[in-house]
Amino acid sequence: MTPLLHVNSVAKRYGAHIGCLDVSFDLYPGEVMGIVGESGSGKSTLLNCLAGHLEPDEGQVVFDTRQNGPQDTVTMSEPERRLLSRTDWAFVHQHARDGLRMSVSAGGNIGERLMAVGDRHYGRIRAAAVDWLDRVEIAEDRVDDRPTAFSGGMQQRLQIARNLVTGPRLVFMDEPTGGLDVSVQARLLDLLRGLVREMGLSAIIVTHDLAVVRLLADRLMVMKSGHVVETGLTDQVLDDPQHAYTQLLVSSVLQV
Repeated sequence: MTPLLHVNSVAKRYGAHIGCLDVSFDLYPGEVMGIVGESGSGKSTLLNCLAGHLEPDEGQVVFDTRQNGPQDTVTMSEPERRLLSRTDWAFVHQHARDGLRMSVSAGGNIGERLMAVGDRHYGRIRAAAVDWLDRVEIAEDRVDDRPTAFSGGMQQRLQIARNLVTGPRLVFMDEPTGGLDVSVQARLLDLLRGLVREMGLSAIIVTHDLAVVRLLADRLMVMKSGHVVETGLTDQVLDDPQHAYTQLLVSSVLQV
């Protein structure tokens, strides 16, 4: 089977500081990869290199496109990468305000992404917006409300709806439950797990929360100081960590 995403020796440096170094892995259709590590470990730098928000200094990020097969997104033109980010890719930010237009209605936020891929039929766009609000557990009568009127959890669910309405195949998530209350996190995680399974999504999730990756990720990659120190099946890594740093991460959670 051809990997959906083939990452080969990706590196990003900031002067003498290593953001990430020599990261390689394959992600297959329908698979969820978790990336964990403490603040400054390089996980968000890596995610942004993979998603095209940062240009890596070295390496390849090869995506199996629908029309042309495997393509290195690092060497793609900016218009090609932008089209990819509106269609087959999606990015869920930690802070929903970074992924929403706060001055536009909830329905408008969802509809904008459909319009970006060429849909111009108002009735169809509004129907899709209402459908997706329902799928992320937001009442239909909130379709014309602005995100500023929503709670943090609702804003995050709206951001997810905006991202998934075009049926992407790969979703990048940067601390998707960060900053939310525990009860809100649980509801959001349950929603994400259901949507990932229902849509057959591939996803790469960056988080410091091991409970999040245990629930959502098939495989796990542990980063420290820009390096991948351990990788494997999620339960295997968390239940029997081999690297001293992974052992420390797991034990610190158990002690809380």
